[in-house]
Amino acid sequence: MRNGKAIHKMTYMTTALTGRGIANRVVFIIAGLAAYCILLAGISDALISDRVIAFVDDQAITVNELDEQYRNTMALSPSVTRMEVLNTMINKVILLKEAKRYRIEAPTIDGVMKEYIDLKIRAFIRVNDADIENFYNANMENFQGRNYEDVRDEIDMYLTEKELNKRLKESLNGLRKKSYIRIYLAAE
Repeated sequence: MRNGKAIHKMTYMTTALTGRGIANRVVFIIAGLAAYCILLAGISDALISDRVIAFVDDQAITVNELDEQYRNTMALSPSVTRMEVLNTMINKVILLKEAKRYRIEAPTIDGVMKEYIDLKIRAFIRVNDADIENFYNANMENFQGRNYEDVRDEIDMYLTEKELNKRLKESLNGLRKKSYIRIYLAAE
């Protein structure tokens, strides 16, 4: 019977210790979480300046990236808004992703985008002579007495760029519809 008492006493002590052990673990976990929250609160000011403000599929755009691009764009175009700059950045991500899909390569990011636009959009634009001549006749006063042959190439380039912009906008709208875009920046 003595062994039975000893076993009962050991079982009681083990249960008591286990109960206290769980309570100690819970207190330790709560203390650890509290310390972690305090640590995060201390560094949140540093982190908040580089928070994600937009996702384009699996790529993030941060506040720092937007601010840098906005400053650069403001130097050239002071009336631009942050939302316009963000949309331009989103379009760039989408175009680069599409260029990568076609395995387009170039030494620079701008080169990749230009190559994509040239191959997938510009290559399909044809301005005919009738359109060039109609534009010349409708805008003759803007050419200050220069004859058709002198301005033909300029008009061709202008009409090509105009059509390119239109088609690029249409292409980007289509690509944006196929992409997951989430913006966390309030519209201005």
